Amino acid sequence: MVEETKSYRCRCIVKGSGSGEALVSREPMCFYLCDPLTGTVIEKNHPLQGKSLAGKVLVLRSGKGSSVVQVDGFYQLWAKGNLPAAIIVAEAEPVLVSSAVVVDAVMVDRLESDPFEVIEDGDWVEVDAVAETVRVTKRSSS
Repeated sequence: MVEETKSYRCRCIVKGSGSGEALVSREPMCFYLCDPLTGTVIEKNHPLQGKSLAGKVLVLRSGKGSSVVQVDGFYQLWAKGNLPAAIIVAEAEPVLVSSAVVVDAVMVDRLESDPFEVIEDGDWVEVDAVAETVRVTKRSSS
């Protein structure tokens, strides 16, 4: 089966690069509501509840929660080595951005196409924030 890979322009928020399997949520997220030991989302009724974001490329609408809880959530995940490989946000907001900056979590926004239309759970995604590109390889449907 031939894999399809497409590249998209984006805007760099936090420099760096990361790649991994995509984990997608149209819902905002509070990183404080993740288990730092596993990276698993523990927020009740969140679409990603029970899934680990550790080492994944996380695609989400935006963040939610105060700066204190977001920064602490990011820091605890970072301290345990369970941050996402990279984060693609549809709506960058100051609390989420500043929290990512504190732990140097690779982050981009303004993907030239709607990220929820071009990235699905399980796709392989490569984020190069410095070059401002996102490469998406569609998962094979075999």
